[in-house]
Amino acid sequence: MTTPPPETRIVDTWRVACDGGEGALGHPRVWLQIPHETGYVECPYCDARLIHKEFEGKV
Repeated sequence: MTTPPPETRIVDTWRVACDGGEGALGHPRVWLQIPHETGYVECPYCDARLIHKEFEGKV
């Protein structure tokens, strides 16, 4: 059984940045590459799941 991610965002690029989205309470900005095979990537800091729009509803 897996724990659901705290946030899910639909994006339209395969390379995305995540900074936690909470200003000073966020985390350092990291650049993540979404694999074409899975269509999503999870941020190693905040566990947000970033899903490419082509995979929306499939992941």
